[in-house]
Amino acid sequence: MSFDLDLKTVDPQSSWTEIWHLWTVIVPRRSINGQFVVGKVWRRHDGREWIYKKFTEFDGEEAA
Repeated sequence: MSFDLDLKTVDPQSSWTEIWHLWTVIVPRRSINGQFVVGKVWRRHDGREWIYKKFTEFDGEEAA
């Protein structure tokens, strides 16, 4: 008997699982100046767990 270790889920994935959305993260830790650590990440669900990617902001004028 063999198992497919690459198999993520038994059910077919929903279409929303392939969509990345911007998520604001607040880390329950204080920075040096006493404020909470806040940031944004890209996030999507693969049917089993959340996957996160770094979000890098850019200035529209610099991109032109």
